[in-house]
This record gives sequence, C-alpha cells and structure tokens, in this order.
Amino acid sequence: MRNTGKERMIEINGIRLREYEFNTVIVGSGAAGYNGADRLFQYGQKDIALVTEGVCLGTSRNTGSDKQTYYKLTLSGSSPDSVRDMAATLFQGQCADGDNALCEAALSVKGFTRLGELGVGFPKNRWGEYIGYKTDHDPRERASSAGPYTSRMMTECLQRAVEEKKIPVFDGFLVIAILSNGERCFGLLCLDCGHVEQEELRYAVFRCKNVLWAVGGPAGMYGDSVYPKGHFGASGTAFAAGAAGQNLTEWQYGLASVKPRWNVSGTYMQCLPRFFSVNSEGTEEREFLGSCFDSQGELLTKVFLKGYQWPFDVNKIENGSSLIDILVYLEQKKGRRVFLDFRTNPGGEKVDYSALSQEARSYLEKAGACFGTPVERLIHMNQPAYQFFKDKGVDLKKEPLEIALCAQHNNGGLAVDCWWQTKVQGLFAAGEAAGTHGVYRPGGSALNAGQVGSDRAAQFIAAYGDGEPDDKGFQQCLEKEIKLAAELEAVLTDNGKSENAGEFISLQELWKDAQADMSRYGAAIRSIEGLKGLLIRTRERRQLLGKKAKMDSLSQLRLAFRLRDMLLCQQVYVEAMIDYGNRGGSRGSALYTDPTGIHPCPNLPEEFTYRLDGGALGNMIQETFWKEGACHVAWRQTRPIPEEDDFFENVWKGYRENRNIY
Repeated sequence: MRNTGKERMIEINGIRLREYEFNTVIVGSGAAGYNGADRLFQYGQKDIALVTEGVCLGTSRNTGSDKQTYYKLTLSGSSPDSVRDMAATLFQGQCADGDNALCEAALSVKGFTRLGELGVGFPKNRWGEYIGYKTDHDPRERASSAGPYTSRMMTECLQRAVEEKKIPVFDGFLVIAILSNGERCFGLLCLDCGHVEQEELRYAVFRCKNVLWAVGGPAGMYGDSVYPKGHFGASGTAFAAGAAGQNLTEWQYGLASVKPRWNVSGTYMQCLPRFFSVNSEGTEEREFLGSCFDSQGELLTKVFLKGYQWPFDVNKIENGSSLIDILVYLEQKKGRRVFLDFRTNPGGEKVDYSALSQEARSYLEKAGACFGTPVERLIHMNQPAYQFFKDKGVDLKKEPLEIALCAQHNNGGLAVDCWWQTKVQGLFAAGEAAGTHGVYRPGGSALNAGQVGSDRAAQFIAAYGDGEPDDKGFQQCLEKEIKLAAELEAVLTDNGKSENAGEFISLQELWKDAQADMSRYGAAIRSIEGLKGLLIRTRERRQLLGKKAKMDSLSQLRLAFRLRDMLLCQQVYVEAMIDYGNRGGSRGSALYTDPTGIHPCPNLPEEFTYRLDGGALGNMIQETFWKEGACHVAWRQTRPIPEEDDFFENVWKGYRENRNIY
C-alpha cells in the first residue's frame, strides 16, 4: 500500500533519510510554481506538494522595474487584435516555436484575468476595459502593469490561493538531484537546509511521477547581476537529469544598480542623469560617455533613449542607445566603478533641451520636465521611482548610484513541447526555467509565459500523469545520487579538516572566481577566444570541486551543492555560446567579436568590432544536451504556428472525448 504524502524513514547505502510520496511535486515558490500548484488542484490533482529552497526567495517575489509589465492580448479600445496576431508577434522574435507562441497568446487572457480576480491590481477604466500600453517589440498596446512590484503581487496572490487549499509546502529544501534515467523522472533528492548538521534529517527524497520545475533562470552563474541575491536557479541539475537546453545563448543584459539590485530603465534614464566612473580607490572621477559621441545633444539623446531601449541590443549600438552599455562595460573591465549622478547635470552644465532629438525633447516638454537637475526631473515625472531607492537607503538627492552592465533574464532555458514537458518524461518546466522566448520578446511576455506554461503542464499532468511510480527505476536512481552526494560531502569535509587545508580552495573563493569569469567572458561581450579560455577554466573548477575544494563545516553543504549545479550549468551554457559563435554573427543581447565586421567608434578597442547575423538563424533553434559527461549540440527548425481545423463541431467532439489534451 502506498505511503502517499506521509513521511517515513528509509536507508540507502547505509544512509538514513526521509521519504515522501506524492503524484506530483512542484519545485519553486515564484509566480509560475504557485500557479502550477493552484491549477493542478483546480484540475483535480490533489496528491501534490510544493518544494522550495525558500518561500520568500526568488525573482518573482524580489524584483521589479520602473513599470513591471504583463503582456497579453489587447483587452481595450478599438484597435484590432487576435490570438493568431499575438502568436505571430511572439513567433517573429526569432528562434521561438510556434506552438508555444500560440499557447502563450491563447491562454494570456485566462492567466491575466485570473490574477485580477485573485487581487492583482491591473488598472481598468470605468467601463471595465483593461487599459494597455505599448512595450518593446510590441506592435499593439498589449502591455499592462500593476506597478513596479507586479510579479511580487502575482506571487503573493497565488501563494494565498495555494495556502487556502492547504497544499503541502516544504520550505527550506534544496533539490540537489532529479532522479532520472535520462528518459523518465522518478523523484527528487533534497538537502534539508535547516537540518544539514543532523545526519538523519540532512537528506530527504520525494518519490513522484511528475515534477514541475519552476526554479527560474540560472542567475547564480553571473557576478554582475540584477537578479535578487536570493535567486540562483538550478538548470544544471535539470541538464544532469537529461533535460535539453534551448537557445541558451540568448540572455538579456542591461544597466542596473549594484546595491540595491534594480533595473535603471524608464524614467531613471529619461531624466538625463550624469554618468561618471572612479578607480578602485574611489578617486580620479571622470565622465566617460563623451568619447564616442559627436555632441552633448547626441549623448543626452542616447541617454534618454536608454530608458526605452533598456536591454543591451547589438542592433542598437550604431544608431541607438546600446553604445552606452558598451562604454559602461569598458569602464568595469578597466577595474573602475561606474555611477549615475542625479544631483548634477551631465558636464555640470544646464541642459540645452533644443539640442536633443525631437522625440526626447517632445517627451520632456509634454512631461513639463525641461528644468533643474536630474533628480528634480525624476521626482517631477515619477516620484515613486525616487522613493524606491530612498526606501532602500539610497537618497538620490544626496549620493550617486553605483551601476553595472548586468545579467537580467535568460530568454533561453530548458527545451519543452507544447505542454511544457521536457525531453524527460514526467519532468515539466515553466517560468524562466523554460526556454520558450527566442531572441527578441515583447516586454512583459515572461510573466505571461510563466502563467501559461504552468497551466499547460498542470492540464497535461491532470489528464495523463496518474499511475503507480516505477519502484525499480526510483531505487536505482536514488542509490546513484545519494552515493554522489555522500562522496562530495566526504571530500569537502576531509579537505577542510586536513592538516594541509591551506593547500585547498574554499567554496566561496571558487564561487566568486567562477561568477566573475562568466561576467567577464560569457555575458554581453563575447569572443571565441575568451569563451574557450572560460570553458577550460570552468572544467578545471568542476574538477577542483570534487578534489581540492574544502568546507569548514557542514553548514556550507548548501553552498557546495549550489556550486556543483552552477559549474555544470556554466559549462553547458559556455559550450552553447562557442557553438553559436563559430557560426558567426551577433544578435540579441550578445556581441561576438568579429574582426571582419563593424567598428562602431574609433575610440573603442578592437574587441568591440562585430558583425550582425541579420536573422540568418532566426528559424533555427540550438539545443544543448549533457550526456555521459560531455556536452552535445544540435540544431533544428522552429516548430511552426499550428494550423488547426477550427470547425466548431470537430473541436467540440475532441473536447468531449479528451479535452483536446494530447
């Protein structure tokens, strides 16, 4: 008889650990994870649990922007729109599958209105229309926002819905292995972060038929990051289980404050702040943007446009604002710290608004902001944007704001089908963990994709995910993974206690070096030579973790398993970048050095010479696999937008038979 949902003790290879059994386990406590749990319950799947490293951690709960956006079908006004039109917009972003795009369009209203019913305050006019606005890569006005903390509101509302249903939540559990034979998922091995020093409570295993992986993107790979400090991701664990990566090369990078971590988009740029840098000692202050602009008017126009064109984009270097990102990156590379100064106008002079482009000048004139200092303009146009930093302990009236070019979002991720199932049966991925976006996505589509993907996965699991688990497969995979975990634990402990412990490297040092290396060579500015060197060092670090790394106490075991995941993740991502770079061309948010290409400014080093790919691979998707200790890369055509038989009687017949879930 099954022990569903209850705790029992088991022993594997002499190690005692707790076992829980559920039909489905959701991993992650962000908006996608909570929505998956809520939808599963709604569809009749009650034998479920949610596992999370920390309920209050993660990107959904701890991040936002000037006006955080949710992208959905138009729900107001007289402008025409349709599901197919929205799907085409998502599909045209290059390297996106048409079936995922169609699902994200078709279910966007369902997810959006459900959030409104749960209490997320998307604005409506007096007649009940959800008013929209235009966001980047958006031909309509499909965007909506509940303010800078939209995703937090979503997460909190969905959490309440899950708690009301009394769905079990296991808080403080770090998944260290997905139990899989590469083809089928059998469960999860976890570290109980609150009991790492208690031998019988250190590990727990969840036996299950299905896993919904909603852990966000692999934020821990980068040192320069706008992700909240409590978010790391766990894509390496999914690769080790047999899931494939898709479009791993496609990230978004943009300017962000270092402390607190926050995107400096929108009004933070449109108020025309002063950029300056200092050396590592905090001296030798200098304004550095002027080296690549012909006039102060052109410089300020590009700063203004940075508010609209916030993500770094290789197509916006020559005639757009992304040259600013390069100049900031170059200062960072020199070891200098970069700041935004809202107290003083650029150049220390009064702004000549007549020298701005008509777009910038008209905007500031309509806003009544052609006066004063940057902070005065910021407060006039968007007082909450100023108040945000003040609430975080940074008064922009009194001090500058340190910034960097940071990793912000992974448009790639795990490869999934139209039900958000990975190549491993029973393992589903939703939210940023799933790589459905392609190269260019409309702003706010990520929030919608997380709701849609978790809904689609829940529908499929509810329809086909029942049945008895595979005891033999579970046992074999658990024995293997608990052995690997115990071996790593033993090596790290022995190295820390060795009389020659000084010869070993600390986990913290290994982590910090790996992150800095990835930001230097595997972020917005890439070269094949730099990536190959990074790959060699990443492989070496993976070897060091299992041989020369040390931990001083078991309390660091959490960091050790995170580091194991992160280093494998880095290797898979870097190999994907090298493969793409060898095919030539720059696209999206990544510049690949190419001496045969464009050199946008004579004052820039040669590494900033690049060639645009011109959409040459826009109808192809790169998939990356980790198998038998090596990385493998393959390319395939994008799946087209499905052309279905929409005759009502036929659809209705299928719906009566199986809800058209197949």
